[in-house]
Amino acid sequence: MTPAVDPEDFAQIRDQVRQWVRDRVVPREREIADADAIPDDLRRQAKDMGLFGFAIPQEWGGLGLDLTQDVELAMELGYTSLAVRSMFGTNNGIAGQVLVGFGTDEQKAQWLERIAAGEIVASFALTEPGAGSNPAGLRTRAVRDGDEWVIDGEKCFITNAQSADLFVTFARTRPADDRGQGIAVFLIPADSPGLAVAPHDEKMGQQGAWTSNVAFTGVRVPASALVGGDEDTGYRAAMTSLARGRVHIAGLAVGAAQRALDESLRHAAVATQGGVPIGDFQLVQAHLADMQTGVMAGRALARDAAAKWVSGEDRRIAPSAAKLYCTEMVGDVADRAVQIHGGAGYMRETPVERIYRDVRLLRLYEGTSEIQRLIIGGGLVRQATKELGPPR
Repeated sequence: MTPAVDPEDFAQIRDQVRQWVRDRVVPREREIADADAIPDDLRRQAKDMGLFGFAIPQEWGGLGLDLTQDVELAMELGYTSLAVRSMFGTNNGIAGQVLVGFGTDEQKAQWLERIAAGEIVASFALTEPGAGSNPAGLRTRAVRDGDEWVIDGEKCFITNAQSADLFVTFARTRPADDRGQGIAVFLIPADSPGLAVAPHDEKMGQQGAWTSNVAFTGVRVPASALVGGDEDTGYRAAMTSLARGRVHIAGLAVGAAQRALDESLRHAAVATQGGVPIGDFQLVQAHLADMQTGVMAGRALARDAAAKWVSGEDRRIAPSAAKLYCTEMVGDVADRAVQIHGGAGYMRETPVERIYRDVRLLRLYEGTSEIQRLIIGGGLVRQATKELGPPR
């Protein structure tokens, strides 16, 4: 399948993003963390570079990167504060892809160009208290009332809720039955009466990436707000969008791991114990070797999963395997980075301290590691059963 952006043009895009990340964003990581906010000038620069729509098709004003290219960009964005990626992550990923993959032509025309331009921030409103990694447990309700839908429920941990103009919201229209899961997805403007966004959460890491609870109390939307015009689109849209997003998160984890490794190498080369660079110590070298091996394996796995997604070969097991390995790997790499830095690694001014806290979330969102193991294991058993036939 030929990508919309040819390799030469993409190389220029990737190099521009790499330079922006390392020259403009990295020097301001502490500022972002201390203010718990992305500076306005960095937000404008991201818009001007097209980063709010890099994965939106070109026909709707985006850059039109496919997932193999998306992953390469994620590796660059993961090199710095993960909050920077979050400000446009929902537009390109879990929220925007619902519209790209499942929206009607009218819905795409109404929203996608403004999403791609960064004029609209879209949030993915799926997670609820008691219904996180498994959307089948949704309790938010949508009831048809004439030509409108009335939505009631509460969502939690919703990224970009404070700045969102549009909530891509999942709600149950009926109990699951032989027709499907009964989960629909609606396009709800942020200024809809009855929609309330709580103050943003105080988190362990990823300062500058805001999440909040969102309440829907008798929120009314027209029938045209039902994505795809189908009450059973929601579950499939959520699963597809999340699976694609898992490959992106895998790339993001590789980028963060590479940064932790690079910081550790610099420290090992200049820090001394007893007048000897600590990089000369074999146990430090062993840590670095394991970190390098993890980064290389994660990069290869993320690229392989992205290629399988684009070709259609595997859009279920490979994304989960990539997310599981890469997010667990970056946690290990970040831990080793702190260990190599010693006491300095525990200090707020040291980049690896922030990385250590930031990457912990990667094992939780868009499906926990435990959910990924269930997807992989269950999928493998189903494949084997299909090939071998039922037990005799």
